Amino acid sequence: MSASYVLSFTAEFAFRELPFEERVRVISDAGFLVDFGFAANYDLSIFKSPGMKAGSFVATTTGSILHPDDVDALVDGVAEAIATAREIGSKNLVLLEGVLGPNGETIHRIETNPVTRWITAYKALERVAKLAEEGGVTLCLEHLNTKIDHVGYGIGRVEEAVSLVREVNSPNLKITLDLYHAQVEEGNVIELIRKHINHVGLVHVADSPGRHEPGTGELHYGRIAQVLNEVGYTGPVGFEGFPTGDSYAAMNIFRDTFTLD
Repeated sequence: MSASYVLSFTAEFAFRELPFEERVRVISDAGFLVDFGFAANYDLSIFKSPGMKAGSFVATTTGSILHPDDVDALVDGVAEAIATAREIGSKNLVLLEGVLGPNGETIHRIETNPVTRWITAYKALERVAKLAEEGGVTLCLEHLNTKIDHVGYGIGRVEEAVSLVREVNSPNLKITLDLYHAQVEEGNVIELIRKHINHVGLVHVADSPGRHEPGTGELHYGRIAQVLNEVGYTGPVGFEGFPTGDSYAAMNIFRDTFTLD
């Protein structure tokens, strides 16, 4: 039985001894889409080479959807990211609520008034969703855990991201369901998959605790793979974690875990 989804692998987290272009070749040659962070950090001409397969990258380079004074900057940055995605063939982009610092810290502004904050987010997402529709890509709003990695981040729970996406109601705006972040923040990830799969455009994978390859923590990723297939998820499932040792070994473990018998 073949899986309904496709697999991707994040270049920043593995093969860090190699230059970016070589990481792209290694990951593509292994049959994965290549995910990465910010387009501005790299020479992306490698993706124009035969066989190089661009996955998702982070569309948020400036601004915030959670502060009215910072929305215009975020929309402009997303527009640039969508243009880049079209050039390299990327179909899904990760949308953060705002810009993070080098260690994942929350450095973007967040409106203190909750009513203003969420109305602002809704209006901002309407604008970027329209850009995504025009550009033929899907923006995937990501929740991040606020307990360990991203203290102060505004959208910590899956339901918060889904509520915004549902309200905007665009086929080109979904969520990134990050199972590591979901486990840290709230747990019960299989129920989250079943409840919200219709709003999921990307799935990110890493075990918890530690954010390493499947089998190093408490998540039963073999069963999660089955559930993703059972609910008919057809988008990318990407490993976004730190290998405990050899990157090739972590890649093979990820592949084996998400290859259905």
